[in-house]
Amino acid sequence: MALFKKDSKKETQDTQGTDLSWVIKGPRVTEKAAMISDNNVYTFLVSNDANKVQIKKAIKEAYKVTPLSVNTARTQPRKATRRGRKVHVKGYKKAMVTLKKGDSIDLA
Repeated sequence: MALFKKDSKKETQDTQGTDLSWVIKGPRVTEKAAMISDNNVYTFLVSNDANKVQIKKAIKEAYKVTPLSVNTARTQPRKATRRGRKVHVKGYKKAMVTLKKGDSIDLA
């Protein structure tokens, strides 16, 4: 009989199921995000370890709205040139949250 070690990442996600304050880093305020907010879609920066279910619960707790769906996109870290210098641009994960008709979030 083999004994397997539990995945520590999964274990931390299960234990953090009650407190979801670590999921949302903040709103992502860009021109594109402002344009799609007319369709009840809001964009947030989220933790790389968060899944769609956790994001949905965190939005519901934090903003007291009803999310219908959550779409996520991950941006990979990359190297770029700024003012002639090579820099490292960090990767991030963003979530586009569609809200129920009539709900809105005031990001200001």
